Amino acid sequence: MQKSIAVWLLACCALVFAMVVVGGVTRLTNSGLSIVEWQPIVGTFPPLSQSDWEVVFEKYHQTPQYKKVNQDMSLEEFKGIFWWEYFHRLLGRVIGLAFFIPFIYFVARKGIDRPLGLKLAGIFLLGGLQGAMGWYMVKSGLVDNPHVSQYRLTTHLGLAFVIYATMLWVALGLLFPASSLRGDDRLRSLRQFSLALTSLIFIMVLSGGFVAGIRAGLAYNTFPLMNGHFIPPEIFMLEPWYRNFFDNMATVQFDHRMIAWMLAFLVPLFWFKSRQLPLPASTRLACNLLLAMLALQISLGIATLLLVVPLPLAAAHQGGAVLLFTAALWVNHKLR
Repeated sequence: MQKSIAVWLLACCALVFAMVVVGGVTRLTNSGLSIVEWQPIVGTFPPLSQSDWEVVFEKYHQTPQYKKVNQDMSLEEFKGIFWWEYFHRLLGRVIGLAFFIPFIYFVARKGIDRPLGLKLAGIFLLGGLQGAMGWYMVKSGLVDNPHVSQYRLTTHLGLAFVIYATMLWVALGLLFPASSLRGDDRLRSLRQFSLALTSLIFIMVLSGGFVAGIRAGLAYNTFPLMNGHFIPPEIFMLEPWYRNFFDNMATVQFDHRMIAWMLAFLVPLFWFKSRQLPLPASTRLACNLLLAMLALQISLGIATLLLVVPLPLAAAHQGGAVLLFTAALWVNHKLR
């Protein structure tokens, strides 16, 4: 029964991965504000007739995005952005059902004990909070500003990663309940190192949320320097100074780059240290995968930047962040 529960949770992880990628595409295509109402049940059904489409399009006419950005948009063009947001929301509903229905089934079969049940119930509550956070984010772009708040967008993204990490960790615990590693000082040090790396990767994800939120990837499209500067002169142009870390394109992109540079140094160092210990083959594989995923993710980031954020590369970069985070979590679990 535990293996079945683990497979179910991993399937839910795959759905959350798809959700993150679709959410990235929704943002990149400026589709997130195309649906101006939150209707968890009725909103499951898309417009089915021409009159339905005209009603939905008329509601979009009242938004700041239409009035300030898309005044010349036709109904056919509107459908293009509507479907991305619709599928993003639909996928959220699918994830909710894919989690809730098997959960009830496993409870009815008495396959879930109290500690596991509390963990899974917590994950379900986080999923509900994520849905509410998504609408809270969308609302920020329906008042005056034709773009959503970067703070709410980053919170929405970070919460998705927390849900993903929690499900993955519980699944790994069910599949590999006991560790064969015996603790010593070097192993404890490596374990702490891996935890620090995972935390840093999560911080980089959050910094990427701010990059996306203020479209900082559309500026300073050079590498390794930022338009000829290691530290761009505009880095502290806003007052008060702390606003620069969240509202200034130069500072937000610089921070994201600096975290990537730190990982580019620390992950190979971690990998080298792991080679000095007699680790099991599966643990060594996890360490190798972490290094490979970092190389791929940095390459995707550089290419996305230099080519000025093309949709396929940008979506791949967002998906790569989930895979890099997955590799880091796997390493942590193998070293626990």
